[in-house]
Amino acid sequence: MNEAFTFIRENWEAIVNIATSVVAAAALIAALTPGEADNRIVSTVRKIVDLLALNVGNAKNEKKPR
Repeated sequence: MNEAFTFIRENWEAIVNIATSVVAAAALIAALTPGEADNRIVSTVRKIVDLLALNVGNAKNEKKPR
């Protein structure tokens, strides 16, 4: 377990860059395609990233009304 924390601490910038790129690419695909299935996939990916980033409770991102 200690090795995992060390890895995350040493590679934090790369991990954040990868997560940001994955979410951005998924959002782009969802925006460019008309189907709902890809939108659900993007939503799931975002939930996973939010969980990994500890965006829970009061730290959650607010959904903006359309």
